[in-house]
Amino acid sequence: MPKPSRSPRVTAATPAIRCSYQSRTPGEDALGCLVFFLTEETPLPPKEAGAVILQAAKDAVQRKDFAGKGGDELLLPGAAAGSAKGPRRLLLIGLGKAERVDAEALRRAAGRAAQRLVKLNLKRAGLWLPEGGSMGDRTGKPAGMAQWIAEGALLGAYRFQDFKSEDTSEDKRETLMEMVLYDPRRKSSAGAMGLGVTRAEAVALARSLGNTPANVMTPDRMAQEAAALAKRHKLKHRVLGRAEMEKLGMGLLLGVAGGSQQPPRLIVLEYRPAGAKGTLAFVGKGLTFDSGGISIKPSQAMDEMKFDMCGGAAVLGAMEAIARLKPKVNVIGLVPACENLPDGAAVKPGDILTAYSGKKVEVLNTDAEGRLVLADALAWGIKTFKPDAVVDLATLTGACVVALGHYATGAVGNHEGFTGQVTAAGQLSGDIVWPLPNFPEYEEGLKGKYGDLQNIAGRDGGAITAGLFLKQFVGEVPWVHLDIAGTAWDVKNVGHIPNAGATGVGVRLLVDLAMSFKGL
Repeated sequence: MPKPSRSPRVTAATPAIRCSYQSRTPGEDALGCLVFFLTEETPLPPKEAGAVILQAAKDAVQRKDFAGKGGDELLLPGAAAGSAKGPRRLLLIGLGKAERVDAEALRRAAGRAAQRLVKLNLKRAGLWLPEGGSMGDRTGKPAGMAQWIAEGALLGAYRFQDFKSEDTSEDKRETLMEMVLYDPRRKSSAGAMGLGVTRAEAVALARSLGNTPANVMTPDRMAQEAAALAKRHKLKHRVLGRAEMEKLGMGLLLGVAGGSQQPPRLIVLEYRPAGAKGTLAFVGKGLTFDSGGISIKPSQAMDEMKFDMCGGAAVLGAMEAIARLKPKVNVIGLVPACENLPDGAAVKPGDILTAYSGKKVEVLNTDAEGRLVLADALAWGIKTFKPDAVVDLATLTGACVVALGHYATGAVGNHEGFTGQVTAAGQLSGDIVWPLPNFPEYEEGLKGKYGDLQNIAGRDGGAITAGLFLKQFVGEVPWVHLDIAGTAWDVKNVGHIPNAGATGVGVRLLVDLAMSFKGL
């Protein structure tokens, strides 16, 4: 078996940026840049910023260089140019109309600011928290301001450079090491900032897992990362290998893994706090590389199939944050990890596999493999842990990308109340979810000709029928399937998401769901 290349252990934040909170003005703090977030109605910094800063901003507004519109950015000389005291530069970031500014708008603005700060080659920068009271009801409580700004800024500053050579000139530049959040009017708190930092670091972990190439991020390496996570937070941890899967009868998962030399792994993490109220199970697709198998994919963009484990990465990222934030609910994280490759032992179109549940499944297309892997993990996880509700996340279908594009995750569920909770968590977190119709008629195409089920039902409504295939393996447990094929990588024009690579979608949604789960 080929050995994977060595690489650094994936860390919770890349690069590691410190955040601190100050309930005062920056004064003469040494800052490479000081950032202000301003609306169209109030395009000037507050008076507390000082006369010199205020005058510089007034001049820019009068010149019509800056108007506070969404997307506006303006870099100005600071109040202490040429001096070691105070900010060397000012960065004005437009938020648009105040009534439209919500938590996500602030995250995106902070992300844009951080991206600019990183390019400025700074070691230390300040971000002045905007006034919550002037920005409409959708921002929620002003106390969350530091969370949204810290979260967006850290996500915007994220860079994946684990495989850059040390002698690359770009890597010799200084890296932004510290961001200070200034809140002179005490509209937020250090605790809110800490929450944003935790969430951002968990997303960064998921991004780094997803960005790591498939010759390194093998199923076994993914299991090692999960083991390290479990050790950090003293979580119960277990990994099922091929022999255990064979004993349990996980014929779907094993069938997909049959063409690869890399052994499959079913990763299990358990977070069980004292006084827990209910149990959630999160199941993430962990295809560390998907060639399509015998039904091989086109060669164009096949390199992106290293991202086919982003659902599993989201589960691991969420477990990192949940272990730190300690919600009062049991959370089980499951990641079925394997590769889908063609060789003499690979599953063939027309083969019939026996699922863990006992159902016989006709494999009409070996590139519809994610639903097979998830089906065994879902059925086993539900039977073993008896959760109150289940969410699975998977880069499952190109059909979902066609239907919803890259800015919303498609959802199929079997329980209206739980689907509502998941959708609400998506709205809160910024990982937007769009429920898809799932009428019984859609399930007709999944009925097998020679077995109980077939793994595809034609092109029409493919994202829906893929989700309804999974429904056959969850029984009566409230369940939601999230198709993140369009939202997991290469999402562009969102301030806190890189324009290339893994997004870490789903991490914050799962965290918010765990923190707010109301039972059913």
